Amino acid sequence: MCSSKKAFFRLIFRAIQKANCYHSEGHGTASCSAAGGGSDVYYMLVFGLVQVMLSQIPDFHNMAWLSVFAAVMSFSYSFIGFGLGAAKVIENGAIKGGMGGIALASPTQKVWRVAQALGDIAYAYPYTLALLEIQDTLRSPPAESKTMKTASRASIVVTTFLYLGCGCFGYAAFGDATPGNLLTGFGFYEPYWLIDLANLCVVLHLLGGYQVYGQPAFALAERRFGTEACVFNMELPLLGLRRVNLFRLCYRTAYVAATTTVAVWFPYFNQVVGLIGAFSFWPKVIHFPVEMYIVHAKVAPWTQRWLAIRAFSGACLLICVFASVGSAVGS
Repeated sequence: MCSSKKAFFRLIFRAIQKANCYHSEGHGTASCSAAGGGSDVYYMLVFGLVQVMLSQIPDFHNMAWLSVFAAVMSFSYSFIGFGLGAAKVIENGAIKGGMGGIALASPTQKVWRVAQALGDIAYAYPYTLALLEIQDTLRSPPAESKTMKTASRASIVVTTFLYLGCGCFGYAAFGDATPGNLLTGFGFYEPYWLIDLANLCVVLHLLGGYQVYGQPAFALAERRFGTEACVFNMELPLLGLRRVNLFRLCYRTAYVAATTTVAVWFPYFNQVVGLIGAFSFWPKVIHFPVEMYIVHAKVAPWTQRWLAIRAFSGACLLICVFASVGSAVGS
């Protein structure tokens, strides 16, 4: 997941360069299509370097400012994409596309595209990875579980509204020519500064988003191996005397380096997103929460309630397998 964010970071900077090129040279300029193409690795290395520094934030308790900043950036580019799609539909004076979706060469391709789309949707709701870590930062009363239930419901509603708004208005605006990403696929060319602003918001959002999903992995390793014996004082330039955790420094730097390497080797986005979403959705979002609920609620085996829960879990597993196959074929 962190590697896919680095791959997306590369796409965003290329999109900003292309938007400026199209504005200055014209929308049909062929040379703009290759703008920034030789700098992909450089951008991902810069992103990795920034994450090495941000990853030294000790835990969720100390990154509230970064989470709020990332959330503001997320709302900003989502509303810009939503607004541009709606404005394009109004400009066209008609709704493009149809219920059958894009006309492809064969029904088989349609099936695989549907499967990949399911994987993309699954990737859009992966917050369970950070759920318990965030809950640990809450104060009570009220009970942490009640606060998280309220926050989860609100976040799902808002996220779904924005995703559906961007997706539906984007398809209504461009029909079969809808790009995979409205902001980087150049369905919109003007106003170029607004598109640049939206893509810059995505970049800044990714800086915080990486940490939200990286912190649970950091915390897991540090709880498992312990780090108190590796702390010492060090004089740092501009920062003065600081307590440095050697294990944290080495492990988190190695983690960021590993995800950066994967992003450089596999610089794809849509297919990788679908595959990661399909693989990770069922165990994290369905299986383990369902098992915990059965134990916590003491649901008796083979009762109607137990069978319904198991049927739901099994259906989600089949959908994820279908999405995994489709995403792998699309890759």
